[in-house]
Amino acid sequence: MRLIAAAPTQGVKNSAATMIIGMIMFAAGLGMFYSIETGQFEPAHRLVKNTGIFVGLAGIGATMAGVLLTLFSRSESARE
Repeated sequence: MRLIAAAPTQGVKNSAATMIIGMIMFAAGLGMFYSIETGQFEPAHRLVKNTGIFVGLAGIGATMAGVLLTLFSRSESARE
């Protein structure tokens, strides 16, 4: 029984795009986090640093989602 009506190659393309976007988000988060020195108490600097943490962690999650999509789409196409 097939639950997803999409072609197997479409899942691989979507997962590659998700992984690339996740890597870009992770790099942007690192840049935002490390651009502010530790010990800055100004609200704008803390906001940039905290946003960098959030974007970096979200980028890690998006990258992992892309990896899982790749693995699931390959195992689904192997069953057919």
